[in-house]
Amino acid sequence: MKHEGAPEGAAVPTQDKDGRPGPGDQPLDRSDRRRLGGLSGKLLLLTVVFVMLSEVFIYVPSIANYRNTWLMDRLTTAGVAASVLAETSTIAPRLQEQLLNTTGALAISLDQGTRRSLIAMNDVPGEVDFVVDMAKVNPWTSIIGSFQILTYRGDGAMRVVGLGQMGHTERVDVVLPVSLLQQDMLAFSGRILALSLVISIITASLVYITLRALFIRPLRRLTRSMERFAESPEDTSRIIAVSGRKDELGDAEIRLAAMEEALSRALHQKQRLADLGLAVSKINHDLRNLLASAQLFLERLEHVPDPTVSRLAPKILATLDRAVGYTQAVMSYGKAQERPPQRRLLALQRVGDDVADVLGLVDHETVAFENKVMEHIEIDADPEQIFRVLLNLVRNALQALEAEKDETLVRRITMDAVRDGDCVHVMISDTGPGIPENIKKALFKAFHSGSKKGGVGLGLAIVAELLKAHGGAIHLDETKPGACFKLKVPDRPA
Repeated sequence: MKHEGAPEGAAVPTQDKDGRPGPGDQPLDRSDRRRLGGLSGKLLLLTVVFVMLSEVFIYVPSIANYRNTWLMDRLTTAGVAASVLAETSTIAPRLQEQLLNTTGALAISLDQGTRRSLIAMNDVPGEVDFVVDMAKVNPWTSIIGSFQILTYRGDGAMRVVGLGQMGHTERVDVVLPVSLLQQDMLAFSGRILALSLVISIITASLVYITLRALFIRPLRRLTRSMERFAESPEDTSRIIAVSGRKDELGDAEIRLAAMEEALSRALHQKQRLADLGLAVSKINHDLRNLLASAQLFLERLEHVPDPTVSRLAPKILATLDRAVGYTQAVMSYGKAQERPPQRRLLALQRVGDDVADVLGLVDHETVAFENKVMEHIEIDADPEQIFRVLLNLVRNALQALEAEKDETLVRRITMDAVRDGDCVHVMISDTGPGIPENIKKALFKAFHSGSKKGGVGLGLAIVAELLKAHGGAIHLDETKPGACFKLKVPDRPA
């Protein structure tokens, strides 16, 4: 398939199955294809259009003022002749001809109120299409009259009446050909248009160069950085380098860098999950076989007439049964969700004792376990899932306490619970060093472990997911010393 914009015979970049450029290929530079269609071209075009639009608003009053000035010049020239007539009562034919040639008028007369005198006339005027009384001119009528002259088609005349000279009361009446004023107005319009084009080009060029340097180039840098990062999001060296600008584009660079860093970190975490799933799937089958064999051996030991064996064998067998169940759902966290809880009414104190037995806390040499849950407190939960919740929390506390080397430290894990209406609140606390500040914000997210060496960061994430399936929640109580987790487990709706 030929790429749009690629010339005939040009090499088309190959792509792998994920849509990324193939090895050795360079991403297409679309800047050459944009030209006037890109932001730069649109900016240049819009600047020219807006400057020309502003010139139109300037041109309208300018052409009206030009018309009025042009007419007043003719009246002033005719007024000079009127002053001569007032002194001599006559004008020589040669002076009349000069006056008509200078003003371009067809006829000039003087209105003295009671008497009207003809000063000069070149020819008998034809039909008069426009009459302009300069004493009644206002901006609106001037604009309308100007455009009437510009759009006029014909060979008619116009009559202009007004005071010819300052200080004289006589009114001068001049008849002019419309085409004479129209030609001068068109020439003035052409000069305005040429000047507007020059101003537009100069302004647009300066705006274009300035905005291209301030905005277009940084935007292209952002685009190129995103394209480069998209080629290999796992490569942290491709994250955009913040330029340190203090404007909105600088903020965009900072946010883009943060987004790319978060995306790269998320991809690393997903890869870690995939590697973990692959490793677990390889050992899952063999582990189940080994656990099944251990179950068979323990079943035989149950018949040995030894009191210690008779007491410990059932507990070990129950533990192996749970282990077999876990191997069957070992990748449950990697799926969309855990199986729905199969809730039963449980004695919470007994569940806590089972957790302590499995972890060896009953006769632990250095760590004490206190189960303060009252016998009458019952919890409505899935037996296996609530056991996993408590097991994960108590095991985390045990590992934190066992890591302490100072023998004078108190090592104690406490489990307590209270019922409040239709909810049971469970507290698991320890006297350990507590949760590090750097992982508190992502404490219940997968693969954010940082509290113990070798941890993968799934325990608390699994706890939060199982409690959420029960309609409950978990949070860290930061007001207590050590680590104190509070669980809320509501009863099933009636």
